[in-house]
Amino acid sequence: MIKGFWKKIKRPVFVLAPMADVTDAAFRRIIAKHGKPDVIWTEFVACAGLCSEKGRPRLLKDLDFDKSERPIVAQLFGSRPDQMEECARLIRKLKFDGLDINMGCPDKAIEKQGAGAALIKNPKLARELILAAKKGAGDMPVSVKTRIGYNTNILKEWLPILLEAEPSAITIHARTRKEMSKAPAQWDVIGEAVVMAKKYDSSPSRALILGNGDVRDIKDAEDKVRKYGVDGVMLGRAIFGNPWLFNRKFEGKEIPLKERMKVMVEHTKLFEKMYKDIKRFDIMKKHYKAYASGFDGAKELRIELMGAKNSKEVEVIVKQFIKTGLAGH
Repeated sequence: MIKGFWKKIKRPVFVLAPMADVTDAAFRRIIAKHGKPDVIWTEFVACAGLCSEKGRPRLLKDLDFDKSERPIVAQLFGSRPDQMEECARLIRKLKFDGLDINMGCPDKAIEKQGAGAALIKNPKLARELILAAKKGAGDMPVSVKTRIGYNTNILKEWLPILLEAEPSAITIHARTRKEMSKAPAQWDVIGEAVVMAKKYDSSPSRALILGNGDVRDIKDAEDKVRKYGVDGVMLGRAIFGNPWLFNRKFEGKEIPLKERMKVMVEHTKLFEKMYKDIKRFDIMKKHYKAYASGFDGAKELRIELMGAKNSKEVEVIVKQFIKTGLAGH
């Protein structure tokens, strides 16, 4: 049943996907500042780790958030209902706006734990996890992110099981686990999911259906809302190098290169400040590939950035590029 902020939020909603080693607290704050989505997800966090004395202090850093990110949803993965309930209580105590259960991650290590996409093959446990999360969450809404199936599209069997547990929202990645991100997203299946959800429960309090997969930008997301009738769209990979993705002011416009470089440095400094001695600096380098692309001299700039060891070196490289390489931009 829809509750909490999901009940009040204006639809359609355009939200930021959870991505491991991408949507950490540093990048989320940059996004919230330059192009805030309607809802933000954290990276996923392990229930088992949060329930251990040793793991909790380290993992709590992944659940750090700022009020500028609200409404913000904490995403968890796990396969034990007792741990999910305990973690839901923790997420509520941390004053998150919502909790989301990952039922779609194809990572083999996570699947070995019976979590992520493995739950598509274990619908009974999936339902138990949602109910446990709801019990621990109290008034805080619980949602689910999943796929259309494991090896094949089984959404007609899978979706009703999720709906039966009455989460507030279900985000459906329009691919099977087997397809990973290699095949085109099957948005026609998302359209079928919307029809199924309305047939299952036509009341205003039914679970919201959000679609995910191969969405290029907000215009593309709006087109998909009109075509498939979803309550909202989740955008993921399109955010790379583009914290302005959700900013309507820049819709259809190119961000000046000098501004892109400035925000890249801002992002780097914030990452280093928040995660020094916690996360490897090299994690930032996947962002450099996206920030520094599509312009003359981008390849050479990327090569230099890949050799940087800290934010000071990145700032020096960018200042030099702006000084000598921005002619004609």
